[in-house]
Amino acid sequence: MIHIDLKDHNILVTGASDGIGKEIASYLMTMGANVAVHYYKNKKAAQSLVDRFPNTHSRIFQANFGIKEEVERLWEEVLESFQHIDAIVLNAGVFLKQSVNDSTKEWFDIWQSTMQINLEAPAILTKLGINHFKKQRGGRFIYIASRAVFRGETEEYLGYAASKGGLVSLARSVARSFGKLNIKSFIIAPGFVKTKMAEQFFGDHGSRVILDEIALNELTMPKDISPLVALMCSGAMDHSTGATIDMNAGSHIR
Repeated sequence: MIHIDLKDHNILVTGASDGIGKEIASYLMTMGANVAVHYYKNKKAAQSLVDRFPNTHSRIFQANFGIKEEVERLWEEVLESFQHIDAIVLNAGVFLKQSVNDSTKEWFDIWQSTMQINLEAPAILTKLGINHFKKQRGGRFIYIASRAVFRGETEEYLGYAASKGGLVSLARSVARSFGKLNIKSFIIAPGFVKTKMAEQFFGDHGSRVILDEIALNELTMPKDISPLVALMCSGAMDHSTGATIDMNAGSHIR
């Protein structure tokens, strides 16, 4: 394990009760950070995670990212509790299947839900975060995107790929626009990661199909991503602001 000292760092991690977000939050707390652990439904898992790190001032916060007002409420509650935030890890997202064979209404309903959770909610937190970081003269954003942005996705996930494409463009624009104010922005683009979120795809296509397309012998695990996030939060990668780091087991090499 790479040791990164994040003591006295206050970090918001969205979608942190399971999968990639849970592993990121756990790693950050192991490094000493105080983490605002956002969850949607699984309060028990979120609280259990925080309870493992009693030496930090970490806390759990609930919000439904499908509702704009709840995203704003989340930010207000986190800021009231922590007073200042040093980094925001925008990880929460959905991977919703939508076939072009569905009715236009059904297809577009899923499109809108995907955009709200994967792009619009992070956009709101980005805006609020920028205002906060400007006042405290610095801060960092880490956006969890996808290789789908760069190689495309299968037809059932057009909305997912488009939402992550918007997220990458947002992150790059933040880096370019606010760097002089000591605000940095980074992107991590995973391929398939062994989490519950990917289970539907595995069920439809089989794990063998996924394994055959990667260059390594095993799928990326959440623990493979978390040290990179910690490094970004620490300030050690500040001169890579605006960069996208691929984490896809060699399944898409740019």
